[in-house]
Amino acid sequence: MMFIYHFLTWIFAPAFSLLLQARLQVKKEDPLRVHERRGMASFARPEGRLLWVHAASVGEAQSALILIKRLLNERRDIHVLVTSGTVTSAALMSKNLPERAFHHYYPLDRPDWVVRFLDHWKPDFILWMESELWPNMLRAIKKRGIPAALVNARMSARSARRWSLFKNTASSLLSAFSLILAQTETDRVSFAALGHDNILVSGNLKFSASPLPYDTQTYKKLYAALRSRPIWLYASTHAGEETLACAVHHKLSARYPDLLTIIVPRHPERREAIRSICDNARLTSHLRSQDSGLPDKDCDVYIADTLGELGLFYKLSPISVIGRSFSDDGGGGHNPIEAAQMGSAVLTGPGIQFQRDIFDAMFAADAAILVDHKDHLAKQIDALLSNPVKLKDIQERGKIFVTTKELIIDDVVKALISLLDKGRM
Repeated sequence: MMFIYHFLTWIFAPAFSLLLQARLQVKKEDPLRVHERRGMASFARPEGRLLWVHAASVGEAQSALILIKRLLNERRDIHVLVTSGTVTSAALMSKNLPERAFHHYYPLDRPDWVVRFLDHWKPDFILWMESELWPNMLRAIKKRGIPAALVNARMSARSARRWSLFKNTASSLLSAFSLILAQTETDRVSFAALGHDNILVSGNLKFSASPLPYDTQTYKKLYAALRSRPIWLYASTHAGEETLACAVHHKLSARYPDLLTIIVPRHPERREAIRSICDNARLTSHLRSQDSGLPDKDCDVYIADTLGELGLFYKLSPISVIGRSFSDDGGGGHNPIEAAQMGSAVLTGPGIQFQRDIFDAMFAADAAILVDHKDHLAKQIDALLSNPVKLKDIQERGKIFVTTKELIIDDVVKALISLLDKGRM
C-alpha cells in the first residue's frame, strides 16, 4: 500500500500545485510563503545540530511551545525548526517561539517536495506531534535514518479500526519512530496492536501548556468597559454554532437585558458570514478587527475575529462554551484546558470525540459541565449567571484540575532527553 501511495503521488504530482492554488484563493495559505509548502526554504539552515518539531495546527502548536522551551533550556547547543500547515498556527508560532527556534511551513506530501525539504534542513532529530502519518515524509525519514519520536500520540477508536485493516502499512509507517509517547493507556494498546514495541504512556501535553497570553492593558480597558454587564463566551466556533449563540442570547436577554455575547470564531475569515447571522437574528454585532473602539452598550454580540487573542477573552469572560461541540460538521471539540487555566467556567456540547479523554477527566473532577443538547445551553448559562457561588465553584474546580496535571511535561522531557542522548544529538 505504501508503494501504491508513493506511485500515485508521482502520477498526480500536478494536482498538488492545483491544490495550493485553490487554498490560496480561499486564504488558507500565505501568498508570501506558499513556496515553503513546496519544500522550498525561506532562509538558510543554522549551523550546528537541528531539532525538527512538526506540530500540524494550532492545538498541536500550543502543546509544542512549552516542550520546545524546555528542550532548548536543556540543550543550549541546538536550534529548533518548527513546522505546521495552517496560517493561524504560523501566526501563533511567530509571536511565541523563543530564541533559537523558528517557524517554517510543512511541505505537502509530494515526493520531490519532501526530498527538497529534507535536503535543505537535514534535521538531526525529529519530534512528530501530528495525528496524520504522511507516507512519503515518513518513508524518507526512515530511509535517511533520522531518529524520530511520535509525541503526545493518540488514536481514536475509529482510526484504530481503520488501521487494523491495513496493519502492515500502519506498522511500516510507525517504524519511522524510535519512540511513541502515548497520551493514555488506551492509546498505548492501540499503537502496540499495530506492531510498535517502544511505547510509553506520558499523558497529554496540553495539560502542561502555558496559559494563553493576553495584553494586560487591553484587558483592563475591556474589563472597565464591560464589568457591569453579564458576559458569556463561545470560543473557537464552527458553522452552526454562531446561530446557536444568537438563539441563546435571545433566550437570556429577557432576564439579562444588558447581556454581552462574545464569539471567537475558529476561522476568523468567516467574520462576514457570522455578522450576517447576527443581522438575521436582529442582534447588533461589532467586529473587533474593523469596528473602532470598545463594544458599546448597544452591542449584543462582539465578534472577536482577531488572531492570538483567545486568552484575552477567556480572562475576560466568567463562562466559556467550547466550540465544535454543537457544530454542523458533527463536532469533535476543542481544548478546554486553556479556558480553565484562565479561570473561566467550562461548558461543552456532546460533540467532543476528539477531546474525549480530557473532557472525561474534567467531568470526573466536576471541572466542566456537559450540556447534552443545544436547547439546554441557555438554561445552563443562566444557572451560572444567576448563582455566583456555583459559578465560582466550577471556576475553582477547573483551575485545581489543570494545576494537578501540569507536571506531565517533566516526564515527557525526561524521556525525550534520554532518546536525544542516544541519537545523533
